[in-house]
Amino acid sequence: MQKNDDPIKISLEKLGFSEKEASLYIALLELGKGTVSRISRKANIKRTTGYVILDALLQKGLASISGKKPKQEYSAEPPGKILELAREKVKKDQADLACAEQLVPELIAMHAKSDRPKVSFYEGTEGLIQVYEDTLTSHEPIRAYATFDDMHKALPNYFPAYYKRRGEKGIHIRGIVPLTPSALEREKHNTEETRQMAFIPSNKFYFSPEIDIYDNKIMIASWREKLGIIIESGEIADAMKKIYELAWAEAKRLDAKIKKEM
Repeated sequence: MQKNDDPIKISLEKLGFSEKEASLYIALLELGKGTVSRISRKANIKRTTGYVILDALLQKGLASISGKKPKQEYSAEPPGKILELAREKVKKDQADLACAEQLVPELIAMHAKSDRPKVSFYEGTEGLIQVYEDTLTSHEPIRAYATFDDMHKALPNYFPAYYKRRGEKGIHIRGIVPLTPSALEREKHNTEETRQMAFIPSNKFYFSPEIDIYDNKIMIASWREKLGIIIESGEIADAMKKIYELAWAEAKRLDAKIKKEM
């Protein structure tokens, strides 16, 4: 039997031969011809297994059989047959690749037309960062419900760089924000951070999770549960945008009232 580190055997296995197929095929080449018992013995394979493997080699055209039972003998076909099989495999793979290249765009278009929403969950601190990173892919202004106190407490070292990157990308954001000292401090940076805010009374409308609406997505960052959620649905996102505009109009009214009192 060939050693496990035999380079010929290793090469045959790379071409798709099983370990036992490679061993038996090499034994068959070395013998030239022989009975199942003789070939299997040289390959150090059980005779019953030898029958199965030799049948597989026959099917591939790598071996031939002559004589009648029980004295049938097997012989190896010219090794050039391996090259033919490899070339046939390459042709099939190329045909499969061409088929996939033609089919995948059609499947993508089909998937894009699907009305079925996609919901993705992201857990822990890394999950929350991941959902915020997704907002940086927005192709339109972000509509947001946000509370700065909880955001900055949960990810104190993340948001300064996030605001800068969002501004550099030119992604504007509108935020309906409960009035807190942290929110007033953040308002000073609205211009550089491409943000517009509408303050609402925190004693009546304080909320913890942030909700961002952009493109065909709704992002929810739950600070207390350390959970990020992204819902992808054109229909749901469109409805949420319209609801937001109603909320924005009222938030601007409350914002004007608060600032007048201040």
